[in-house]
Amino acid sequence: MSKLVIKSKESFDLGQSDILVADTLIMMDSSTLILNKLKKENFVRAQVVIFGNHCTIDGRGIDGKPGRDGVPGVTPIGPCQSGTPGRNASKGLDGTSGINLFLYIEQVSIKGQLIINLSGGNGGRGGQGGQGGSGSPGTVHCKGGDGANGGNAGQGGNGANGGTLTLSSKKHPNIQEWVGSKIIVKNAGGVAGKSGRAGYHGSAGLGPSRKNGKDGQPGIDSISGLAGNKGTINFESN
Repeated sequence: MSKLVIKSKESFDLGQSDILVADTLIMMDSSTLILNKLKKENFVRAQVVIFGNHCTIDGRGIDGKPGRDGVPGVTPIGPCQSGTPGRNASKGLDGTSGINLFLYIEQVSIKGQLIINLSGGNGGRGGQGGQGGSGSPGTVHCKGGDGANGGNAGQGGNGANGGTLTLSSKKHPNIQEWVGSKIIVKNAGGVAGKSGRAGYHGSAGLGPSRKNGKDGQPGIDSISGLAGNKGTINFESN
């Protein structure tokens, strides 16, 4: 296209494309360019670029969804019966990596600050283990039912890696000096998802003359995921 203008406080989404080529790209104050987060690499190439104040290029990874909670066990209605175990929880989903952005611009003007966010997605929290069902009460003829075990906790999802920015400007060979002042790059790795909680045990059914059942065991705790790695910044002279 010859010219793309993103108005103040509005956004432009690349949609299914991972390439933006324009003779002139103008981003007005507080506008946002949203990259295609389903593609690992996106390319933006323009002859003239004008950034207003607090403009954002959004190439963040997607946060992982939390794991499913385990279904709780059943406490029976009839006497002297044991509860059923709580089900195990599922793992939190991993985040997706930040976009690798190739930004090729000839002539550039930045009014305030340009924020390029290529942070990795956070890991999802692990699910909670289901509580074990309790035993039903006993009678003079049979002891109380046993409590069932709780379900295991779900592991936390992994945080994803931050993306890589490759930056090139023929008419501004010292553009790398703008990084940290006019150009703010956010490419931290995603935060690790925390583990879920283990399911509580089911309680013993109580009977007369201490003819009680036994308590179940709690589920097993899990671990958090791994944090993602910080991305990098490359500068090209061409």
